[in-house]
Amino acid sequence: MKLAAAVAEALDERARLGTSGAAAGRTLATGARWCVEDVVCTCTPDDRPFEEQHAGVAIAIVVAGTFQYRTPSGRALMTPGSLLLGNDGQCFHCSHEHAAGDRCVSFHFAADYFAALADHAGVKRPNAPFESPRLPLSRSLAPLIARARARLGTDAPDASDDWSQLATDLAIGVVRLLVDGQPASPPALAVHERRVTELVRQIDERPADAYRLDALARAADLSPFHFARIFQRLTGCSPHQYVVRTRLQHAADRLAARSAKVLDVALDSGFGDVSNFNHAFKREFGVSPRAFGHGFRP
Repeated sequence: MKLAAAVAEALDERARLGTSGAAAGRTLATGARWCVEDVVCTCTPDDRPFEEQHAGVAIAIVVAGTFQYRTPSGRALMTPGSLLLGNDGQCFHCSHEHAAGDRCVSFHFAADYFAALADHAGVKRPNAPFESPRLPLSRSLAPLIARARARLGTDAPDASDDWSQLATDLAIGVVRLLVDGQPASPPALAVHERRVTELVRQIDERPADAYRLDALARAADLSPFHFARIFQRLTGCSPHQYVVRTRLQHAADRLAARSAKVLDVALDSGFGDVSNFNHAFKREFGVSPRAFGHGFRP
């Protein structure tokens, strides 16, 4: 779990130094009208959120941890695989109401450059393109999220061209996905958000564990029906979908790092056999596990 380890290390360092929580960004690549950063946040429920402002259009992929994100467009629980959306000049604040720390790959675009990318994709967007604060984990963007996680995990020193292409693909993918509108999700009770946050973090830390709907519902102190509905509302997908997609994203991380054979990755990720894993992986990312891993060879 290399991506989450950076959050744990930063939280340990904060505790050792006795400092306040903060978000620290490391530039991964930059172009004339865009940039991408690796942002690790060490805020906890004890830290008070403060208002910030987006400079340019922002799309951030959450790769570890959870947090709450609020803009004039609404409030959302951000979970691994979800995309934070921010309009140029928009005020926002992030908070960690139920758990500490997170990590994001944050893309920033000059507003006119983002508009040009959208126009190139055949999508006419207004000056403020995003009508909601978040896109949940989705299959259409899963290959791009996997590429970002893999590139972040391999930390290649000569990856500027890769990040440039990924920034372009992500901007175009997001506007195409949003062309039919962004349905709003009704708010959830704070106690439900806290329980779902705890379970999301557990799944992300141990994706290969067995997760049954009735057991997850009991842990959240809800009936299976109400738990499934609330989980969908907060994360954008069903509990089963979330578990499978989390397993696949973690499997993609290992394949990109070339740390194990496909068979071992399949079994270690919680899949019963390699055939089922291969089918699920290709359906999610559009390529076979072997082909995905070969794409990140040094």
